[in-house]
Amino acid sequence: MERIEQLEKFLADNPTDSFLRHALALEHIKRGDDTTARALFEALLEQEPGYVGSYYHLGKLMERIGDSDKAVEWYLKGMEVAKQKGEQHALGELRGAWEELTF
Repeated sequence: MERIEQLEKFLADNPTDSFLRHALALEHIKRGDDTTARALFEALLEQEPGYVGSYYHLGKLMERIGDSDKAVEWYLKGMEVAKQKGEQHALGELRGAWEELTF
């Protein structure tokens, strides 16, 4: 839990830091706590919908827990944001994940 505690401490000082929130969600995934990770990713994307990397990880999480429909929703939302921001690499990763799931 050391890394999670460290990230939470940093977040206490800077609660709106999207990078820290994303990193904390990933740490919860590593620990097998998909429920907390999902809540963190959803809150992050609600606050900052332009944080493109979180769409991919949240989509993968939804796939892993068996909610393919939600995974598709997150991938599609992420692709739209990536297009708007001109983030071609992220767009390609999201599109690849979406295609793998839907075709």
